[in-house]
Formats: sequence, structure tokens, C-alpha cells
Amino acid sequence: MGTIEVDMFREEVDSTDHPEAIRFKGLLEDVAEEYGCELISFSVKKGTVSFSFDNDELMADIIKILQRG
Repeated sequence: MGTIEVDMFREEVDSTDHPEAIRFKGLLEDVAEEYGCELISFSVKKGTVSFSFDNDELMADIIKILQRG
């Protein structure tokens, strides 16, 4: 299973403790709950968010959404 990386924030958002990152992680955890799975990784570096779930269907759905732009 892979990891999704998305440029989400300004470069100043550089840790998982930043309020914007905390809010986004909460959204991801809510989505995981809806799919009955877990958020298994979450990191933030210079505005880029990396995350993954333990559900291939959810990962594929997110990739499709990101590709549509």
C-alpha cells in the first residue's frame, strides 16, 4: 500500500502539531471512520502532507478525486 502526498499548505506548515495540519488530520480520521478503517500514517513537511490508510478502496477513491482536480 502506498502513501499519498499532496501540497496542501504554505511552507510554514511544517509539522503535525500546526493547527491547520491538526484540522486536516481530523478530517482524514473522520473519513477513515466512515470507511471502517484506520489512518496509518500522517506527516507534514514544508506544506506537503503525506498520509495513508489501511484500506485500498479508500486510497483508490482519494487518488481518483485528486486526479480529477
